[in-house]
Amino acid sequence: MRKLLNRLAVTGLNWFWISIMATAPMAVAVLVALPFWRSRQMTFGSIVGTAVIFGAAIGLILREYVEIDRIAQDCLDAGTVCFPEPSAFTRFAVYAFIGLLEVFALFILSLKTEERRRRRDYAPEWQR
Repeated sequence: MRKLLNRLAVTGLNWFWISIMATAPMAVAVLVALPFWRSRQMTFGSIVGTAVIFGAAIGLILREYVEIDRIAQDCLDAGTVCFPEPSAFTRFAVYAFIGLLEVFALFILSLKTEERRRRRDYAPEWQR
């Protein structure tokens, strides 16, 4: 039975953690960057938000690494060899790719926020 559980744990992606990566870091990054954006420090706010997103991605990659390592060690202790499917690289790349997309979205949001603020500073008759 334990062998079957190890085999199941080493196949497939962990969609719970992928969904956490797809939602939580972006929300936290925007909340952290917003005070800087409001004080007209757009670049610094975006950098702080990027650190939050990439930090979450690295943390989840390390969590995945530890989980794969633990499962592989359990397989070795049971006298079998288990290979993760998909590979560890693919699992890590999923988190990295989501993080990169979130950073792109954060910078685009920063640009939109800056443009809106800049337009608000002009008189209405000079706006398009």
